Amino acid sequence: MRPDLAPEHIRPLTPDETFRFSCHPGIACFTDCCRQLDLTLTPYDVLRLSKHLGLAASAFLDQYAVVEHEEGSVFPQVFLAMVDDGRASCPFVTATGCSVYADRPGACRTYPLGRGAFTTADGNRHEMHVLLTEPHCKGFSEGDQQDISTWQKDQDLATYNAMNDELLGILHHPRLKDGHQPEPREVEIFMDLYTLDIFRKLLLDGNIALPISVTDSERHFATDDLALLRLGIRWLNHVLSEH
Repeated sequence: MRPDLAPEHIRPLTPDETFRFSCHPGIACFTDCCRQLDLTLTPYDVLRLSKHLGLAASAFLDQYAVVEHEEGSVFPQVFLAMVDDGRASCPFVTATGCSVYADRPGACRTYPLGRGAFTTADGNRHEMHVLLTEPHCKGFSEGDQQDISTWQKDQDLATYNAMNDELLGILHHPRLKDGHQPEPREVEIFMDLYTLDIFRKLLLDGNIALPISVTDSERHFATDDLALLRLGIRWLNHVLSEH
């Protein structure tokens, strides 16, 4: 999403509401949405992008990401580093479109929707969506009417949403809501979620003693990045809950 997107171009969507949108090389604004933006990357985004590029996750972070930890913020934020071409372009955008399209970040897949997820006091998880009608975008006069569910399925968002929601247990942890500022060890574990190659080596070399047992779904963490990411998320959640 463009950082200058005004509130009047954002409107809530109900689950049964439909919208029209399609993006393709035939429209004049094609790839404009891939420029002049602050794109936050989740651990799962980095997992998919690094595998697509054949890079270790830590190497991807070094080459394609900017990590910022502002004073007062809970955990560091990881942003995709844009190209200094006068348009702050995504490093993966080309004249013919996205060069990493099959593994593009979740925010790119979700657009022109914005998704927010939250957990209520009873432990139930909820989501809300908004439609981002950027004035420059011609895609809103293209394609067929569709609802949120159809769009999410078409953009293969199920795993992206599921993994980002697992991270909610950390980002919305009760201790953090009560004002706890993560200790250096907790910040280090959080960054391990982005550098799975380093995290795996530490585990396999015996340099980390996990305080939790590995579950059946996580037992293949030595070769399965998704299992390793889930293990790391659960580990950090446990550490935050120790006090």
